[in-house]
Amino acid sequence: MPPATLRSMKAGDKPALEAILKMTPEFTAEEIDVALEVIDDYLKDGTKSGYFILVADIDSRVVGYICYGPRPMTTGTWDLYWAAIHPDSQGKGIGRSLFMAAEADITKSGGRIMMIETSSKPGYEKTISFHHSLGYTDVCLIEDFYSIGDHMLLLIKRIR
Repeated sequence: MPPATLRSMKAGDKPALEAILKMTPEFTAEEIDVALEVIDDYLKDGTKSGYFILVADIDSRVVGYICYGPRPMTTGTWDLYWAAIHPDSQGKGIGRSLFMAAEADITKSGGRIMMIETSSKPGYEKTISFHHSLGYTDVCLIEDFYSIGDHMLLLIKRIR
């Protein structure tokens, strides 16, 4: 498989990203709707929306994306909002490349901390392990945050 090309999202990428989100079993329909709203905000206002979106493509086929942005009312703290890789392209270093590119972009913008808020639902173990492999550390667990039995896990990485 040729290496992925990373670039800023453009309008024509939205159908592929929607398909990838729908193929990701961890995401609920409500979560997908929110992810698509964020994409629409980015497409309408670019980074003025508060969102930055990078896509990965291989041979002009979108295979994944990452969405992140500065956390309001902080200096240098950024949030990961969404990341998803097409199931056929997982395990090939694309997610790692997207995270590294996002972290480099955040560092250039004066960022120093990247935060990830994620679920503890069954099926998220692989995602959490992936974040740990990138150097993210668990800092907080809020029990029953999303719903009874679905805890919120907060991870951070000091990137500068």
